Amino acid sequence: MSSEWKQRQEGGGRFAIGLIGAISRHGGRALGRLCLYPITVYFLLKRGAERRASRAYLARALGLRPSLLDVARHIHTFASTILDRVFLLGEQAPGRDIRERFDVSIRGLDGIHAQLDQGRGVLLFGSHLGSFEVLRVLARQRPDYTIRVVLDKAHSPAMTQLFDAMNPEIAANVIDGSQDGPAIMLAIQQAAEQGHLVALLVDRAQPGHPTVDVPFLGAPAEFPTAPWLIAAVLKVPVSLAFGLYHGGNRYELVFETFSEGLDIPRRERAAAIPSLIRGYAARLEHYVRYAPYNWFNFYDFWGHGDACNPREPTQPGLPPSAGAAAAPGTGRAAGGDAAVPGAPPGQR
Repeated sequence: MSSEWKQRQEGGGRFAIGLIGAISRHGGRALGRLCLYPITVYFLLKRGAERRASRAYLARALGLRPSLLDVARHIHTFASTILDRVFLLGEQAPGRDIRERFDVSIRGLDGIHAQLDQGRGVLLFGSHLGSFEVLRVLARQRPDYTIRVVLDKAHSPAMTQLFDAMNPEIAANVIDGSQDGPAIMLAIQQAAEQGHLVALLVDRAQPGHPTVDVPFLGAPAEFPTAPWLIAAVLKVPVSLAFGLYHGGNRYELVFETFSEGLDIPRRERAAAIPSLIRGYAARLEHYVRYAPYNWFNFYDFWGHGDACNPREPTQPGLPPSAGAAAAPGTGRAAGGDAAVPGAPPGQR
């Protein structure tokens, strides 16, 4: 089940996470990066479930049997982005800008600028591919933007407490994803009505929430329906975001306009939503193959329980396509009634 991630313990514990954060803040990023090697070894030796999940995923993404070095690189890439959260989310020293510390290339911002400049809110759909925190670069470029992030604070309490303490201003703009459905829906609706950029991760389902199976890296995988139902109810623009880490201090932030605003009658949502998710999964797969070590879902994403053999050769390292993602599935196909779980009356 794709909700297996919810039962996974937070790696390292509160003391270890706090220690790494303190070393990085006081000793600098170079010293913090030295700590990544023992962290990588720890996960290789002690976290067997994550190690096996990495092997199974890499077999799909790389199209070959991954070596232990491939798994180590995968874990080290993840650890690098976690470390960089300290600097991306922390309060910057006077006169020090994020862009002085990191080399971030940005593509596809024009569509988001156009919507926000008209006062329209935008739903920004991301995933556990790369770093979602690198979005903070947007706030530096356009301080007039308000970015609200939907985050399940209860899943990683030690990490959440560390970053809340580092930058209370950012913490105040977080929409707690561990709330009940109506509260989350209302918070997102209010933020969109105020012309904010609302960012959320849409590749993992909460336990017990509805999902659909769509093709992803050669096999069916579960993706949540709730974000797409919210988008259909609110009728706000949807953009995809991918913050890819390329080693050292280099990041690539890519945006694709997925929809100018989904307008799907309630009775047709059941037929339209799966097609939308298939379109999203295809774009996610494209970037997974482009940056395969950026995939940070360290659990059995396909629910098969074992490592898989790739069905056909793949081509990792392909550059991102220049074209924006199209939103399929908004045609008037016949289908059952679909409402947003927890939506306020009149919004379903």
